[in-house]
Amino acid sequence: MALIRSHTADKFIVDRRKPHRNSDVARAVRKTRDRLSQQPGNLAFDRELLKLHARAMVSSATAIPLLVLVIAAAGLLAGMEGSILIWALITVTCYAGLTLVAQRIDRTEAAEVNIARARTSFFVAHFVSGLGWAYFASLQCTECQVEQFPVIKAVVLLLAMAATALIASSLRGALVITFALPVAIYTVIGVSAWTTVETVMVGLLVLALPFFSHVAEHLNRSSLMLLSFRSEKDGLIAELETAKSMSDEARRRAEEANLAKSRFLASMSHELRTPLNAILGFSEVMGNEVLGPMSNGTYRDYANDIHESGQHLLDLINEILDLSRIEAGRYQLNEEPANLLQIVEECCHLMELKARHKDIRIVQQFESVLPRLFADERAVRQITLNLLSNAVKFTSTGGEILVRVGWTAGGGQYISIKDNGPGIPEEEIPVVLSAFGQGSIAIKSAEQGTGLGLPIVQGLLAMHGGEFELHSKMREGTEAIAIFPPARVMEELPAVPTAKAAATGTRHR
Repeated sequence: MALIRSHTADKFIVDRRKPHRNSDVARAVRKTRDRLSQQPGNLAFDRELLKLHARAMVSSATAIPLLVLVIAAAGLLAGMEGSILIWALITVTCYAGLTLVAQRIDRTEAAEVNIARARTSFFVAHFVSGLGWAYFASLQCTECQVEQFPVIKAVVLLLAMAATALIASSLRGALVITFALPVAIYTVIGVSAWTTVETVMVGLLVLALPFFSHVAEHLNRSSLMLLSFRSEKDGLIAELETAKSMSDEARRRAEEANLAKSRFLASMSHELRTPLNAILGFSEVMGNEVLGPMSNGTYRDYANDIHESGQHLLDLINEILDLSRIEAGRYQLNEEPANLLQIVEECCHLMELKARHKDIRIVQQFESVLPRLFADERAVRQITLNLLSNAVKFTSTGGEILVRVGWTAGGGQYISIKDNGPGIPEEEIPVVLSAFGQGSIAIKSAEQGTGLGLPIVQGLLAMHGGEFELHSKMREGTEAIAIFPPARVMEELPAVPTAKAAATGTRHR
């Protein structure tokens, strides 16, 4: 048993087998893939790394000079006067030059950065800054009272190496270029002294340089990952902006097309109904021989045919306008208490004559009492007539249509119309539920419809907050169920007893 439950009508059947591509989206996707596939060696990627290193040096421009000033102050307290001040001046000056190089590159646009020149400038500036630490490694403190001065120098160099490894990790080789000479000088001095403490410190410094280089390498990989994530974010933002602009343009065109459609239907409905009124009126006058009998009976039959065809065309125009208003959200419900049993019973009487012509029996199974629905009576009547008309149309001669009205399990009310016609193939159910859609049985039938009945039923039920179900099986028949939600069911007010009402009225006199 095939089951379809739908809240809104599937408006159109669209062939989506053809691939639709857009050049802007394709370019955005390719650009994103190029960014994600960037590796060191790519010009744009290397420029970003240099810019990242420049920003890091500028933002931490005061860190190393502050360390130098603290060390110089401690040296003055220890008794070092001229040599420590000269070292501090040289080191701060060297780092000032490094900061100036970083600021110049940071202010340059990424596309205008010369990679080779910028990298060379950074390496030279880092080497020059290392000269200050080389001078520090060569300092002696014979006049001061510090016994383990070589150990203090090694600790200071270790602190400077650690700080540089953190700050300059975006540029590979910066740490080695800065501290290779200071470590070499300290090693020469320590080995020549040949004391146990200085030998240990020499070994510690020699091992610390590759260790901090390894740490800087890991930080460099983190920088690469940061750039990759940023590239991915930029690419996705670009793609989203492109898709958003396309969506906005498509929505604008759809709104313009919908407005044009509404204007066309409004105009054509007036233009078509005006001549149709004359056609229907005059053909009815001719068919009923109001102005006198016709001598030729064939002309009378022609007049009746004209009237029936005009009425069919008028019904088609009304259905198209109803569906158009439902789709546009302009169908206004005139909601009031409505008796579902009475409406369905009247619709069955209206279809009785058409069913009798095909020798079809309409069987009614109604609940004995149902409270009123808060609904649009005209819409409910149209739902019932559309479903009954389909059942009569596709039920073979001598068949039977079962019409039921009652309660749903959730407390709502439903209309069920079941026929024993040929049924609908399962794969064709979405087609018959679409606007202007018709199944193979309807196409072969002599009574072809417009394919608007079920979409209108779905739309009207959706406006009431209800649901539409279609059950069908080949050679067994079809059952259409219109369900109204419990919120639409009105509570019955208790009746006031007659005696009590009379007594109440007497008291109020």
